[in-house]
Amino acid sequence: MICTFFGHRDTPAEVRPLLRTVLLELIEHQGVDRFYVGCQGNFDAMARELLYELERSHEIRYEVVLAALPKQTDTALEKHPALLPEGIENAPPRFAIDARNRWMVDRSDIVVTYVKRPFGGAAKFKELAEKKNKTVIELNGRS
Repeated sequence: MICTFFGHRDTPAEVRPLLRTVLLELIEHQGVDRFYVGCQGNFDAMARELLYELERSHEIRYEVVLAALPKQTDTALEKHPALLPEGIENAPPRFAIDARNRWMVDRSDIVVTYVKRPFGGAAKFKELAEKKNKTVIELNGRS
């Protein structure tokens, strides 16, 4: 099973322990063994770092899904495996992140989100995942 993530750029650090708990549940009890994660903002960074840690103790794979070729100065991806979806280079730059996010939703069974506002990319792709009948796990409001 495959899982992906959508959350706000300004997701607070307090969400990290909850995200870790959810990841462990997905890995240990729901058979999720592959993860796609973006590379924008706090929520993506938390997911990437947790997956990096959990990969050492669990049989999982994760990939950072890019919306464009990385710049030489992008050190955030140095220790993470990256993937550039086929055809993404044809997306106009201002729509590349949306194209990448649609690609991730289409290939995932489960989507973990942290959405506090009804607008923006996180809310948009949470709604798309729900419309496509993906299992959505919303962290906002969980304790």
